[in-house]
Amino acid sequence: QVQFVESGGDMVQAGGSLRLSCAASERTFITYPMGWFRQAPGKEREFVAAIKWGGTSTDYADSVKGRFTISRDNAKNTVYLQMNNLKPEDTAVYYCAASRRPYGSVSNVVRSPDYWGQGTQVTVSS
Repeated sequence: QVQFVESGGDMVQAGGSLRLSCAASERTFITYPMGWFRQAPGKEREFVAAIKWGGTSTDYADSVKGRFTISRDNAKNTVYLQMNNLKPEDTAVYYCAASRRPYGSVSNVVRSPDYWGQGTQVTVSS
């Protein structure tokens, strides 16, 4: 079973930037569509961004479009989330996720992720 380890979470001021990383334990990862989700205190987990296995297709939640960029480096078994112009409402635990469908579309991970990382905390102060 593929396992993921997230890193890069931190506390920043509004307007700042962070880059989250998610490293996969197995090479089979490179064929899976991947995504990032987040969960703020007292709220349900929500979709943030997703990327197809080859990086040719991406999808974003409306709330992060134009500020966040998802990318992946399959040679390093890693997916990234570059977050710019952070806002206090971006404060949450961020989780990477994957769909267990080789060469699947971004919708596979948006609708029904099969694997989850342990999460990394992002805190944005005003």
